[in-house]
Order: sequence, then structure tokens, then C-alpha cells
Amino acid sequence: MASSLTKDSASTGEKTFLGHPTGLAFLFMTEMWERYSFYGMRALLVLYLATNVADGGLGMNDATAVAIYSVYNAMVYLLALPGGWLGDRLWGARKAVAVAGVVIMVGHFLLAVPATISFFIGLALIAAGSGVLKANISTMVGQLYTDKNDPRRDGGFTIFYMGINLGAFVAPLTIGWVGQEVNWHIGFAMAGVGMALGLACYFFGFRYLNPVSNQVPSPLSAEEKSSVLRKGLIWLGVAAAAYAIIGLAGIFTINYALWPLTIAGLVLPTWAILRIKRDKDLSQVERSRMSAYVWFFAAAAIFWAIYDQTGSTLSLFAKNNTESSLFGFDFPESWFQSLNPLFVMALAPIFAWVWVALNRRSKEPSTLAKFSFALVVIGVSFGIMMLAQGLAADGKVSPMWLVSVYFIQTVGELCLSPVGLSLTTKLAPQKYASQMMGVFFLAVTAGDSAIALLQLIGAPTDTQGWFASQGALAILAGIAIYMYRKKVQPLMGGVH
Repeated sequence: MASSLTKDSASTGEKTFLGHPTGLAFLFMTEMWERYSFYGMRALLVLYLATNVADGGLGMNDATAVAIYSVYNAMVYLLALPGGWLGDRLWGARKAVAVAGVVIMVGHFLLAVPATISFFIGLALIAAGSGVLKANISTMVGQLYTDKNDPRRDGGFTIFYMGINLGAFVAPLTIGWVGQEVNWHIGFAMAGVGMALGLACYFFGFRYLNPVSNQVPSPLSAEEKSSVLRKGLIWLGVAAAAYAIIGLAGIFTINYALWPLTIAGLVLPTWAILRIKRDKDLSQVERSRMSAYVWFFAAAAIFWAIYDQTGSTLSLFAKNNTESSLFGFDFPESWFQSLNPLFVMALAPIFAWVWVALNRRSKEPSTLAKFSFALVVIGVSFGIMMLAQGLAADGKVSPMWLVSVYFIQTVGELCLSPVGLSLTTKLAPQKYASQMMGVFFLAVTAGDSAIALLQLIGAPTDTQGWFASQGALAILAGIAIYMYRKKVQPLMGGVH
């Protein structure tokens, strides 16, 4: 790292990292290692849950494994909202990330303990910590650039984004291999070590961060703290009492945890959208824009419902129906999870160049067109999975089927994810400018919760019907948005 820190003698003489504030180097490393731990564990999660007890797994059926994975992923994004609140009202971004990192690390090491109860406690801690960290670390990247018009700002976030994908790429190749080929719990422990390294980078880089990150933007008053504490204890007491009764009755199963979380993952995003949309303080234009945003939110939820199955149903397809060798080289199924970040790093610069080039020629597709294309593309990817599932009836299929699916889905992601984030900032009412970013991530929560619900009611994942129905839904949704674009566009209040 030291070799990358250079003197910016042309301006202030301050040390920089690739021309950016030095703090970016430490936030980059923190996020890279945190994503390493997150995606490394996630690459093992469904495989571990669905592996026979005799082989070291938990021996769950595929439906339950997918439901647990989906609920876990949904909670990470749902908890980003209270995570942002903790940073804004209670701790400040710097302390929030520090606490979250410790919680995540402890969670990973609990997964390394060969006991079912510690595994699920660890999973809950990782979800909670990841939500808090995700909501606050990006804020600190923005705070490094004291001038909001600093031309380096976008580049800084690009470098930060590459750290995310670098960690996500390396994690399955290392943690996935150790977990599957050596020992599941050693793999989970490696994720904990990764988070520990991230924390070391973070704490060492404190002095290079903007002091503003240590401040609480809108601190709670003493009365507010008392009220929050009282309400929190009441809800915690009610939940503890309910589960104590269920436990003492001897009827507790994993579904008693999955059902409430799944329902919350569907209800809370809907409530968040309606609460903002019905706010009487909004202007007519802001109300209209929120009406348009509902279309994009629903489209994003459908997209993420399919996309996030890369680590669940597609992992199980890799395990059960795909050859784990290519050109004579054998590899564990978890390695497929490295394909998406690899394709993102390869394709993101190309897409950025294409949009700029088309914009110069006044031919750049509208946001509605990009969303439509993303949905059609993600739908096509599951059409390919339908064909692969059919071929798997006669034996395991070539890994190139999954390679092509991951490639196509990455193309869809690059059309929807960055565009969706940008659109959210444009359509957000001024009163909810910050909160709307959390609302966009709730589309992931809604999509993953929908998949969990399908699993809880018994929908089979290893059939052509599973892939065909969702692929058709996504394609139809993409076509519908494109056909109704002339009705939706006027609602956007001049935003394109």
C-alpha cells in the first residue's frame, strides 16, 4: 500500500492514493476484506446447509436451504435502513462501521464452531453487521471529498466499487475451496480472518478519514433515546416471550423464524414506499415522481429475485447437475460464484464507455429502456436455465451453461443497478433524499423474500417450471414497462 501513496506536490503537498485522499486506500481495503468475508461465506452457505450430515453439512433439504439463504440476504439489505439510522442519529458513520465490523467478525467465527445453534446466531450477527456497515462506509467515502464538486469524487467511488468486486472475486476461489475440499468450518473461519484484516486496515486508517465521519449528524435527544430504548425492549421482550413459549412447547422449527422474517421482508418495503408516497408535505411533482418510482421498484424487485439466486438455486444446480471440471481441470462448485464479480470488473468500463459514446450522439437509451432490457435479459438467463435443467435429466451438464447464465445476468445487472441508484437520487423527494437510497436496496429485500416465500410453500427449485415461470415473468415485466413508457415518463417530472 505504501508504494501507492504519493505526494501531490502540485497542489497541497498532502499524501494521496492514486491521486485521491489517502483515506480512500484504507476504506478500499476495509471494504475489500469485508466483501471477501461476506461473499466467501455466502459461496458456502447453501452448499453447507444442503450437504449431508455425514459429509459435515447440516443435511437440510434444498427448499429449506434456499429459504434460509434468501431470508439471510433479504435481512442484510433490510437492516441497511436501521443501520443508516444508527450512523445518522446515534453513533456517527465511523463508530457504526467499527461496531459493525466487530459484529461481523464475531459472527463468522461463530459459524466456524461446529454447533447448529452457534451457526444460526453467527448468521444473524453477520446479517445485522453487514446492514450497518453497508449503510455507513459509502458515506465516509463521500466525506473524503470536502468539496461536493470535486472532480475526483466519481472516480473515488469507482475505485471503491472495484474493491468490492475484487474481494467478491477472490473469496469463492479461496474460502470456497477450503470449505468444500478441506473443512467447512475452516472455510467459515477464513471469512472471519478476512473481516479481522479489514478491521485492522480500518483502525489503522482512522487518522486519514475526514473528522466529520466521527460526528453524529442528527443526534438523538435524551427523551428520544429513552423512547427508542423503551420501545426496543418491549419488542425484544415480546419476541423473546413468544419464542420461549414455542420452545417450551417443543414445537419450534426453523420455519418459526423464517416465516416472520419473510413476511417482514415483503411488508416493510411496501410500507416504506407508501409512507413516503402519502406524505402530505410532498409537492405535486414529488408525488408524481414517487408514482413513477413504484414501477422501477417493482421491476428491480423482480430482477433481484432472480439475480440473487446465483448463490442459492444456481449453486445447488452446480452441485447436483453440473460437471465440476473443464478442460481436464477439476474445481469445487463454489468457484462459480467468482464469475459475476469477474464479469463486472471486465464489463463495467465497457458499459460506462458505451453510455457516454451513445450520449454524445444523442442515442443513449432512456432509463425505462435500460430497465426493460435488464428484465428481458435476466428473464432470458432463466430461459437458458430451463433448457439446462431439461438436459440435466440425462446426466450432468457442461459448466459452460452456468458460465453463460452468469455472463448474461451480469449484463443485466450493469443495465439496472447503477442506473437504478442514479435514478433514485433523481426521483427522490428532497425531504427523503438520503432515505431513498435505503428504499432502493429494499427492492433486494422484497425480491429475496418472495423467493423465500415460494420455498416455504413448497415450490420445487429443481424443475424446468421453476426457471421457466420466473424467466417468463421477468420478460413480460420488461415488455410491459417498455410498452407503458409513454405513460410512465410524464410521471417522472422531467427526469430521464
